[in-house]
Order: sequence, then structure tokens, then C-alpha cells
Amino acid sequence: MVIDSTKNLWFRLFVPINVPKDTKLPVLVFFHGGGFTYFSPDLKEYDSLGRRFALEAQTIVVSVNYRLAPESKYPAQYEDGFDTLKYLDTMKDLPENADLKRCFVAGDSAGGNIAHHVACKFARKEHQFHDLNVIGLISMQPFFGGEERTESEMRLKDVPFVAIDKTDWHWKAFLPEGENRDHEAANVFGPKSVGVSHLEDFPPTLVFVGGFDPLQDWQKLYYEGLKKSGKDVRLIEYPDTIHAFYVFPDLPQSSLLMAEVAEFLRSNDGIKS
Repeated sequence: MVIDSTKNLWFRLFVPINVPKDTKLPVLVFFHGGGFTYFSPDLKEYDSLGRRFALEAQTIVVSVNYRLAPESKYPAQYEDGFDTLKYLDTMKDLPENADLKRCFVAGDSAGGNIAHHVACKFARKEHQFHDLNVIGLISMQPFFGGEERTESEMRLKDVPFVAIDKTDWHWKAFLPEGENRDHEAANVFGPKSVGVSHLEDFPPTLVFVGGFDPLQDWQKLYYEGLKKSGKDVRLIEYPDTIHAFYVFPDLPQSSLLMAEVAEFLRSNDGIKS
């Protein structure tokens, strides 16, 4: 469904089958990975992921196609994500059993970064929503970084997908001219960030980390930053997994992740303590 053709902003909608019409379902707004520079919801792997979320987690999935860098730099991707929420809030032809009051934002890799910043925009009340309410954030191996090299970045610097030279290029393509990786978009608890302590409505968060992911130290720092800020956050680590392991449905950890997401959605108002 097209939101804004001038920005090529659209989404692919996944609706679980064999669900009674009177059963209200949460809405999962998902942002794909790709270092802010490539991929889309119609990529085979992300189409499959959307179908799995809908079927296994029993949720209506909105998989967003946002603008890409370097043609569209920061903050275009965050604006597109937030505009998607605003569009859903007024959309007339969502399935009748879509419960926008139980909206979750989610994403993997760069999409996890986008989901965080969209959640921040929602918590800052940058728009008055009528029905939509973000009650949870699912961050799957989110793409964060900083100028300082972490131990995991150096130890795993040559792995596929997220080797240091590749991630450095993605940040350069995405961040404003003249900015480095300590920009608040990348280093969300770094020296240039205002953090989230002041955001009372920042949602409960689920963070997934893989043991063979060079970004894992930044992901753990993200978890610790949320925790120190007094936010409701849970970390799930799979020690033997690579970056983007969840797109391989035959891996047992992929099924475990799906089960954790389903449980998080079923909790209705986030993580129960």
C-alpha cells in the first residue's frame, strides 16, 4: 500500500489466516535491515520474514519500504517510519480486527535502529495520534555504532555482511556530511546523545543479540543504556548465531526468536515483570 509515491514510501501488509474476525490482533510495524542503503520488503527473505511473523506470532504485519541512503540521508528514514505510523492512524482499510492500540515497532539491523528512533519520536509526542499507541519495541541485532572500536568489532572484523569496512561505509552514506559515528543516530547513548531518560512513554523493549555478530557490543551497550535510563528492557542472546540469522528459517535459533516475539506480543502491554 502506497503512503507517499513521491518518496517511494509504501508497505507490504501481512495478515494471518484462519483467525476469527472478532479476534483483535496487534499490529507489528517492521523496518527491514540493509545498512540504510539497500533491501526492501519485497526481497524474498523479508517477504518470508513478514509471513512468518504474521503466522507464528499472530499479528498483522506492516513491512515498510523507506527511502535509502546515500540518495536520502538522515533523518529521511526516521521521518518515513514516523509518517507510516501517522498514516496507519488514519487508514480506513486496515483489517477490521487490527488493534492499533497494541502497535509494536520492530526492525532488524538498520531497521532496529530506525525502530528505536521512531519509538523516540512517538514518546516525544511529535504528533497527536487518535487510535495508534506504540506499546512495544522489538530490536533484532540493531545497527548502532560509535567512533571507538569495540572488542567484538575487532575480533570479528572480517565476517560477512557487517565487516568493519562495510559498516563504516554505511554510516558515511547515511549520516549528515561532516558527522562521525558518534552522531546521536548511531551512538544513541554516546557523547552527542540526549538519551531516553526523559521519555516517560518510551516502550518496553526486547533486544536480540548474536554471538558471532561484530555489532554485539554496541547492542549490549544499547540494552545497558536503556536499563540505566530506567526503561523496561530485556536482552536475549544466542551465542552461536551470525548477523541476520533469523532469515534462515531452518536454524533453531530462528524459531526461538519467533517464539520470543510471539510471547512479547501476547503480553499486550510489553514485558511483564
